[in-house]
Amino acid sequence: MAILSKIRQRSFFLIVIIALALFSFVLADVIKSGSFGSSSKYAGTVNGENIMGQEFQVKVGQAEQQGMSNVQASNGVWDQEVKRIILAEQYEELGLRVGPDQLINVMKENPNFASNPQFLNEAGKFDVAKFKEYVSTNFYKQGPEQKAQWEAFEADVERMFTEQMYYTLIKSGIQTTQAEGQALYEEENDKVNFDFVTVGYATVNDDEVKISDDEIMAYIKKNEKKFKSDKMADLELVFIENKPSKADEDQMKSSIQGLLNGKVEYNKETGINDTIPSFRNASNVAEYVNKNSDIKFDSTYVAKKDLPLEYQEQLFNLPVGEVFGPYSDNGFQKLSRKVGSKSGAAAKASHILIAFEGAERADPSIKRTKEEAQALANSLLAQAKANPAGFGALATANTDDPGSKQTGGEYDNIAPNQMVKPFNDFVFDSPVGSIGVVETDFGFHVIKVSDKYNSVLLATVAQKNEPSEATSDQNYTKASKFEADANSKDFAQVAKDMGLEVTQAPNIKTSDENIPVVGPQRGIVLWAFGRDTEIGNVKRFDVPTGYVIAKLKAVNDSGLTSVENARTQVEPILKNEKKAVIIRKKMTGKTLEEVSKATNASVISATDVVFKSALLPNIGPEPKVVGKAFAQKAGTTSDLIDGTLGVYVVKTKAVVKANAIPNYTSYVNQAKSQAQGSASNKAIEALKAKSEIEDLRIQ
Repeated sequence: MAILSKIRQRSFFLIVIIALALFSFVLADVIKSGSFGSSSKYAGTVNGENIMGQEFQVKVGQAEQQGMSNVQASNGVWDQEVKRIILAEQYEELGLRVGPDQLINVMKENPNFASNPQFLNEAGKFDVAKFKEYVSTNFYKQGPEQKAQWEAFEADVERMFTEQMYYTLIKSGIQTTQAEGQALYEEENDKVNFDFVTVGYATVNDDEVKISDDEIMAYIKKNEKKFKSDKMADLELVFIENKPSKADEDQMKSSIQGLLNGKVEYNKETGINDTIPSFRNASNVAEYVNKNSDIKFDSTYVAKKDLPLEYQEQLFNLPVGEVFGPYSDNGFQKLSRKVGSKSGAAAKASHILIAFEGAERADPSIKRTKEEAQALANSLLAQAKANPAGFGALATANTDDPGSKQTGGEYDNIAPNQMVKPFNDFVFDSPVGSIGVVETDFGFHVIKVSDKYNSVLLATVAQKNEPSEATSDQNYTKASKFEADANSKDFAQVAKDMGLEVTQAPNIKTSDENIPVVGPQRGIVLWAFGRDTEIGNVKRFDVPTGYVIAKLKAVNDSGLTSVENARTQVEPILKNEKKAVIIRKKMTGKTLEEVSKATNASVISATDVVFKSALLPNIGPEPKVVGKAFAQKAGTTSDLIDGTLGVYVVKTKAVVKANAIPNYTSYVNQAKSQAQGSASNKAIEALKAKSEIEDLRIQ
């Protein structure tokens, strides 16, 4: 009870601790249904350190409680554990530690602690003694479980702060010189003018340059770092959907048609016939819907735009008491009866929030006074009234509301009393097109009323389109026959004989969840990588919408991308290399004019090209060509250059150096910021690359 009572005080760390305790109950279920075999003692190893299976699955269970799927949770926790181990090695090597006093300093910077009255002295300052006494009383003296919870929380805080220190050390070690800043300035501002002749690779027919599997594999091995690959499986799939037949659909239409007119129906439970009245004549529509529909009665009024698109006009304009249908919508046969309507039940409006210092939820960086905020709001009001069509752009440029900044201040489908009262009253009391200013606790709002929506209340009887028992039996028999035949015959031929379509599912990883056509099907992935599954095996899987028959076509565990999977990337590169050899033989001559004459290609001029973008007119980026133009002296003609899109010869006319500036500080800072921004991720990837990591989640 002591712990539960503290939740009401909204202490952040206590909420975290309670969450950890509550999550632990999922352990047993997670181990049974987890993403690696129940016999696995370890989830994996990193540099010889084991990741224990049960501890791993507890963390997966906690992540799933946050709304993740099992696979998303497993992959996220795996990445965290790998990072934790490799960073711990770095901390040990560097001697990074967080002492008790430093840990307290970290905690007292947290607003949940720093502003909590329990931990403040008479001067309103954080009192370390009070904080320690609170922890001792409520955790250390409460028993070993509470003590362990607090120590786990401290360990998490220590780990996060140590990681932050490590990243800070890395970023602090990155320095950018004035020379680098100057180089960046010149890359963006130096310009080159040159003429060139090019013969594109597309001028050579693909049939003239054949690429073998051996050539692709040789390229892969030569560029191993680019083609590293996890273990992958290639599958072939046939999906047999368990959907209603034409006879089933006709039967369902007949059944719901009976509700429209009223009918007599045999009741299997009572053994007598029941008289079901007409939906149109039902006195209690909610009760009628709940009794006869697969979807319960919903008393929500809805705008016309939220009704099924195909039937919007009929449903919205239906007289009160009248019934529309039967109609098919989203897998259901439906009858809808209009119960009522409302005018102005929802609205669309845009606003510009001008916050001020001290306003509720105002960004701490906002320092304007209330008077300054009101003056700015009135100024924006005048601009908005002068140009109502430009309200969105005005909002994007000026609003302090991050939730609507990217939508031009717009909020749609505003329900009555959804917004604070002054905002709500202006929107619902003003006609469409009105623009005005209101004040709320958040600041001043310049509001434009864009639209008002009338709405209707419909009572809808919906019966799901489902296959009959006979149809389901037929689909099951069909799937079973396909599985049996495909285990002894050619998979594709069996599919063709039965009029079924084969779907290719290449590059399935052990960590994947989604399967083409049928979506999340972790069971198929686990089967593909199972110890007892061999290439060529076929298996039927029951899925919510039918049956999937899968064949394991291939498994690649070489550590490199397969030839088949790399072909689309590598083949064009190798073809262009062979095409360049053919083109070079045609591009004879020592001058541009001679090469132009020999190839019947025009001499093209490129003006004011900068090194950073390296764009050629009407062609695109060609960094090697532009780099050569910058590098050679004016009046010099280059040798042949194999570019991205063709073979080139370049004659430089002039390199125009940008005017020197007094200092390059802004460019130094820009280069430094870019380098520091990616430093942490690059460090982690580099550490992973040099580590020995074994993923044992699927065993």
